[in-house]
Amino acid sequence: MIRKFVGAVAAVLALLAGLWLMIAPFALGTQPESEDWSNPTITEFSTGLGVAVIGLAGAAAFAAAIYEDLVTRGLVTVRRRAPEPEPAPAPAPTGASSAELATMLAPLVEALREDLTTTNGHRR
Repeated sequence: MIRKFVGAVAAVLALLAGLWLMIAPFALGTQPESEDWSNPTITEFSTGLGVAVIGLAGAAAFAAAIYEDLVTRGLVTVRRRAPEPEPAPAPAPTGASSAELATMLAPLVEALREDLTTTNGHRR
Protein backbone atom coordinates (compact mmCIF):
# COMPACT_ATOMS: atom_id res chain seq x y z
CA MET A 1 0.00 0.00 0.00
CA ILE A 2 2.85 2.40 0.82
CA ARG A 3 4.26 1.89 -2.68
CA LYS A 4 1.01 3.13 -4.17
CA PHE A 5 1.08 6.25 -2.01
CA VAL A 6 4.70 6.93 -2.97
CA GLY A 7 3.79 6.46 -6.63
CA ALA A 8 0.84 8.83 -6.29
CA VAL A 9 3.02 11.48 -4.65
CA ALA A 10 5.66 11.09 -7.37
CA ALA A 11 3.00 11.41 -10.07
CA VAL A 12 1.60 14.57 -8.48
CA LEU A 13 5.11 16.01 -8.24
CA ALA A 14 5.62 15.23 -11.93
CA LEU A 15 2.35 17.01 -12.70
CA LEU A 16 3.49 20.08 -10.76
CA ALA A 17 6.91 20.01 -12.47
CA GLY A 18 5.22 19.89 -15.86
CA LEU A 19 2.99 22.82 -14.96
CA TRP A 20 6.07 24.78 -13.82
CA LEU A 21 7.82 24.06 -17.11
CA MET A 22 4.77 25.38 -18.94
CA ILE A 23 4.63 28.70 -17.07
CA ALA A 24 8.36 29.25 -16.38
CA PRO A 25 9.17 31.23 -19.56
CA PHE A 26 6.40 33.70 -18.73
CA ALA A 27 6.96 33.81 -14.97
CA LEU A 28 10.72 34.32 -15.25
CA GLY A 29 10.48 36.82 -18.10
CA THR A 30 12.58 34.90 -20.64
CA GLN A 31 9.75 35.19 -23.16
CA PRO A 32 9.08 38.79 -24.25
CA GLU A 33 5.42 39.71 -23.90
CA SER A 34 4.81 41.31 -27.26
CA GLU A 35 6.69 38.83 -29.45
CA ASP A 36 5.84 35.43 -30.86
CA TRP A 37 6.97 32.45 -28.84
CA SER A 38 10.67 31.76 -29.22
CA ASN A 39 12.04 28.27 -29.85
CA PRO A 40 13.14 27.78 -26.21
CA THR A 41 9.66 28.80 -25.01
CA ILE A 42 7.97 26.36 -27.38
CA THR A 43 10.34 23.59 -26.27
CA GLU A 44 9.80 24.25 -22.56
CA PHE A 45 6.04 24.55 -22.93
CA SER A 46 5.63 21.37 -24.99
CA THR A 47 7.95 19.42 -22.70
CA GLY A 48 6.03 20.68 -19.67
CA LEU A 49 2.74 19.75 -21.29
CA GLY A 50 3.97 16.20 -21.92
CA VAL A 51 5.30 15.81 -18.38
CA ALA A 52 2.05 17.24 -16.93
CA VAL A 53 -0.14 14.86 -18.97
CA ILE A 54 1.95 11.85 -17.93
CA GLY A 55 1.88 13.02 -14.30
CA LEU A 56 -1.90 13.43 -14.42
CA ALA A 57 -2.37 9.98 -15.93
CA GLY A 58 -0.07 8.47 -13.31
CA ALA A 59 -1.86 10.22 -10.46
CA ALA A 60 -5.23 8.97 -11.74
CA ALA A 61 -3.91 5.42 -12.11
CA PHE A 62 -2.40 5.40 -8.62
CA ALA A 63 -5.59 6.88 -7.13
CA ALA A 64 -7.62 4.12 -8.78
CA ALA A 65 -5.19 1.48 -7.46
CA ILE A 66 -5.38 2.92 -3.94
CA TYR A 67 -9.20 2.93 -4.09
CA GLU A 68 -9.25 -0.68 -5.32
CA ASP A 69 -6.90 -1.70 -2.51
CA LEU A 70 -9.12 0.01 0.07
CA VAL A 71 -12.20 -1.77 -1.31
CA THR A 72 -10.35 -5.12 -1.23
CA ARG A 73 -9.40 -4.56 2.42
CA GLY A 74 -12.99 -3.68 3.28
CA LEU A 75 -12.14 -0.16 4.43
CA VAL A 76 -14.35 1.41 1.77
CA THR A 77 -17.76 0.07 0.83
CA VAL A 78 -19.02 0.34 -2.70
CA ARG A 79 -22.49 1.82 -2.80
CA ARG A 80 -24.72 0.46 -5.50
CA ARG A 81 -27.24 2.78 -7.04
CA ALA A 82 -30.78 1.77 -6.25
CA PRO A 83 -32.97 1.57 -9.33
CA GLU A 84 -35.33 4.49 -9.55
CA PRO A 85 -38.93 3.53 -8.91
CA GLU A 86 -41.31 3.82 -11.82
CA PRO A 87 -43.70 6.73 -11.50
CA ALA A 88 -47.15 5.79 -10.29
CA PRO A 89 -49.92 6.16 -12.86
CA ALA A 90 -51.95 9.33 -12.51
CA PRO A 91 -55.17 8.78 -10.62
CA ALA A 92 -58.41 9.10 -12.53
CA PRO A 93 -60.25 12.38 -11.96
CA THR A 94 -62.93 12.09 -9.35
CA GLY A 95 -66.10 14.04 -8.80
CA ALA A 96 -67.45 13.84 -12.36
CA SER A 97 -69.19 10.83 -13.85
CA SER A 98 -68.83 9.74 -17.46
CA ALA A 99 -72.21 11.21 -18.36
CA GLU A 100 -71.27 14.59 -16.87
CA LEU A 101 -67.97 14.59 -18.77
CA ALA A 102 -69.73 13.71 -22.03
CA THR A 103 -72.18 16.58 -21.47
CA MET A 104 -69.37 19.04 -20.77
CA LEU A 105 -67.27 17.92 -23.76
CA ALA A 106 -70.09 17.76 -26.31
CA PRO A 107 -69.86 21.47 -27.32
CA LEU A 108 -66.08 21.17 -27.72
CA VAL A 109 -66.40 18.08 -29.91
CA GLU A 110 -69.06 19.78 -32.03
CA ALA A 111 -66.88 22.90 -32.50
CA LEU A 112 -63.89 20.78 -33.52
CA ARG A 113 -65.99 18.81 -36.00
CA GLU A 114 -67.28 22.02 -37.59
CA ASP A 115 -63.77 23.45 -37.72
CA LEU A 116 -62.45 20.36 -39.50
CA THR A 117 -65.19 20.43 -42.11
CA THR A 118 -64.71 24.15 -42.83
CA THR A 119 -61.69 25.39 -44.77
CA ASN A 120 -61.16 29.18 -45.05
CA GLY A 121 -64.79 29.81 -44.31
CA HIS A 122 -66.01 27.40 -47.02
CA ARG A 123 -67.56 24.04 -46.46
CA ARG A 124 -65.89 21.10 -48.13
